[in-house]
Amino acid sequence: MPTYDYRIEATGDVIEVKHTMALTPRNWGELCQLANIDPQSIPAETAVTKLLSSAGLVKSSTLKNPESPPCMNGGGCPSGGCGI
Repeated sequence: MPTYDYRIEATGDVIEVKHTMALTPRNWGELCQLANIDPQSIPAETAVTKLLSSAGLVKSSTLKNPESPPCMNGGGCPSGGCGI
């Protein structure tokens, strides 16, 4: 399930919530219900903003083989076609 970051407009706080892509909470009350979190003293109608995140990015240093395949560097793939 994807993780999304939301900013609570009244406080400026950012929280991370997991939910399906089909759901889009419109306010703090909906977000609290979705994430099963306590709304504390923040009014339910408080606006929330979904933030753009860099999910899905992988640093090459975390890979077992951080080098690009030969076809990505101008060389040919040994088998004749690597599919990239």
